[in-house]
Amino acid sequence: MADYRKMWEDLNMDLETHDLLCEALPGAFGDVYLSQENRPEGMGYYNFVVSEIHGVRPAELVEAQKKGTKVFGTFCVYVPDEIVFAAGGIATGLCGGSQFWVPGGEKVLPAATCPLIKASIGARLDRTCPFFSLADIFVGETTCDGKKKAWEILGQHAPVYVMDLPQQKRAKDVAAWADEIRAFLAKVEEVTGKKVTAESLAASIKLINGKRRALQRLYNFRKLPNPPISGKDCLLISQIAFYDDPTRFAEMTNKLCDELDARVKDGVGVYAKGAKRILFTGTPMAIPNWKLHHVVETEGAAVVGEETCTGIRYFDNLVDESQTTLDGMINALAERYMKINCACFTPNTARIDDIKRYAEEYKADGVIDINLKFCTLYDVEGFTVEKTLKEDGIPVLGLETDYNDEDAAQLRTRVGAFLEMLDA
Repeated sequence: MADYRKMWEDLNMDLETHDLLCEALPGAFGDVYLSQENRPEGMGYYNFVVSEIHGVRPAELVEAQKKGTKVFGTFCVYVPDEIVFAAGGIATGLCGGSQFWVPGGEKVLPAATCPLIKASIGARLDRTCPFFSLADIFVGETTCDGKKKAWEILGQHAPVYVMDLPQQKRAKDVAAWADEIRAFLAKVEEVTGKKVTAESLAASIKLINGKRRALQRLYNFRKLPNPPISGKDCLLISQIAFYDDPTRFAEMTNKLCDELDARVKDGVGVYAKGAKRILFTGTPMAIPNWKLHHVVETEGAAVVGEETCTGIRYFDNLVDESQTTLDGMINALAERYMKINCACFTPNTARIDDIKRYAEEYKADGVIDINLKFCTLYDVEGFTVEKTLKEDGIPVLGLETDYNDEDAAQLRTRVGAFLEMLDA
């Protein structure tokens, strides 16, 4: 990584502690990613982004702030980035996926809180992540009780705006979410000092749809009998999508997909013949949480998809681009975002329908249902998910984990046994 210490100092980061993270990340990334054979050349861009994860993009954001641009730190796929970009702001994803930040979160949160929440709060309070240090405002949402209370604590240290997500999907709930987006639009205009127009919102809808289309194109390669790219690499690309410049991200991902087209024509794949195809479902895997993908793929299986917020849920539906009025576009945003099937909704049969559909589309031999420890929503819903899949004859394995590597051997044993069962 280049020398960004002056920028980090200006952001009032704890450089001594941050250095420890910078020292650990290259080794972890190398073990998981650079150890792979036959990777597409286009992965070089994403390798670079990770190697400069706390440098290049934060530096771009700081330069934009010097010109008056406001940066909105978001934590969830329900927050509509389109509104932020339409007002001349920049939205950047902030979910923490590292055990490094968990102790900082535990200073103010109960230990029995999911690691994603603890890491997100810890990254800000311990001043060890530039994205958390530079955000002008944080945008939370009410997808779980732990997050609701965490935003109150975060709000003691920085500006926070919380979007109230409905818990059901009736017509009145979609209308309520549209009203919530309108309220968010007003807040974004207040922060940026710029008005959102029908023209600017139409442009930003196309901008973010462009990123979604690139990811859809990428994931379609995973449906093929002989995928030309690994599940680990696709996870990394999806994680980077949350904070990279959306125009550049779409361009580089489409460029990679052009290479993958050529690999398919040449019969180039990355898995051994007969590798079992696994679909992940459950809780998000924020960067740098690569543990389960690494376990499964080094056991000889292929992770062909993720029914998660850092997977297919993130890009599965596009916003209708045919609307011409501001009100029509906001309604289109509400309809699109309410199609995301998070475990926070009740009833939530649509999510189970998604899992079964993805299992068929991605030709999965089995499903691994993943729950981050202390995530009550996905843990409880896991019972119904696993019961329904078994009734439909779809092999399923439920796993609970966190960001620590202490359970890696146990996970490897359970995954290995599941794969052996699929071979039987």
